[in-house]
Amino acid sequence: MKIKEYRTQFIDELTSIYDAGEAESFFYLILEEKQQLKRIDLALQPDLVFSEEEIEVWNSILEQLKLEIPIQYLLGKTSFYGLDFEVNENVLIPRPETEELVDWIISKNRTIEQSSNLKILDIGTGSGCIAISLVKNLPNAQVFAIDVSEKALATAKKNAERNEVRVTFISQNILETLDLGQEFDIIVSNPPYVRNLEKEEIKKNVLDNEPHLALFVEDNDALIFYRKIAELAQKNLSNSGQLYFEINQYLGKEMIALLEEMNFENIELRKDIYGNDRMMRGLRL
Repeated sequence: MKIKEYRTQFIDELTSIYDAGEAESFFYLILEEKQQLKRIDLALQPDLVFSEEEIEVWNSILEQLKLEIPIQYLLGKTSFYGLDFEVNENVLIPRPETEELVDWIISKNRTIEQSSNLKILDIGTGSGCIAISLVKNLPNAQVFAIDVSEKALATAKKNAERNEVRVTFISQNILETLDLGQEFDIIVSNPPYVRNLEKEEIKKNVLDNEPHLALFVEDNDALIFYRKIAELAQKNLSNSGQLYFEINQYLGKEMIALLEEMNFENIELRKDIYGNDRMMRGLRL
C-alpha cells in the first residue's frame, strides 16, 4: 500500500477520537520514528509504499491510539526544552507548562551560575526532565534529584546518560524526610497536585495511563507536598536561596499564604501560556 493512501486511512480511523490535525500529527511523528521519513519526503516521493510487515506495525500502533494510549508512550520518547527524553508508564509525560518553569529558573540564574557553582535540588524528578534541562543549560551547576519511585529513577538515569549530563539521583520519600542533610541554592519541585475532585477535568488518556502516584493528592490535604518541601527548604536553602514550584492552578492564593506563613520573601506567582496560575518563586532571606 502507498504510504499516502495509508495516511488517509490512518487519519480517518482516528477522527472519531482526536481532531484531524492531531491525528495527522501522530501520523508524521510515527513516520519519522519508524520509517525515518519526514513530511517533505512523502511530498517528494508520493509513490513510497509500506510493506505488509510495516503495515502490521502501524496497525498495532493505530489500535493502541484508539485506546487513547499517549503517543509519547507508544514511541517511548518525547521532547522537552529542546532535549529528547525516554518516557514510559512509570513517569509523567513532561508538559509545556513545566518547560516554562525550567525557563524561568534558567533566566533568573544564568548570570549567577557563570560566576558561582549553584547547587540545585529537584524534588519528585520523574523522568528527570527538570533536573537534566537545568544542568544542560546551567553547566556549572551541581544538580541533585529525588524521587520515591525506583522505576522513575531508573528512567531518569537513562535520560541523564542520553543527554550526556551528570545528575546525582537519590531514592527518598520526601514526606518521611526530616532534613536533606545539605544546603542548596535552588530547590524546585513539580509535585503531585491534582485533587480527586478535579479528576473529571483530566483527559482519559492521562487518567488511564500516567502514574497516579505522580498526579493526585487527597482533597482534604492538597498542599501536603508543598508544605513538606517548604519546611525542608527553610532548613536546607542557603541565604537568599530560591524555592520554585509548579502548582495547581486553582490554589494560587493558598500557595502564597503557605509561603508567607513560612517566612519566604519576594513571593511571585506566574501564569502559564494558557493564562492559568502555574508557577511560584519564593526566597529564603
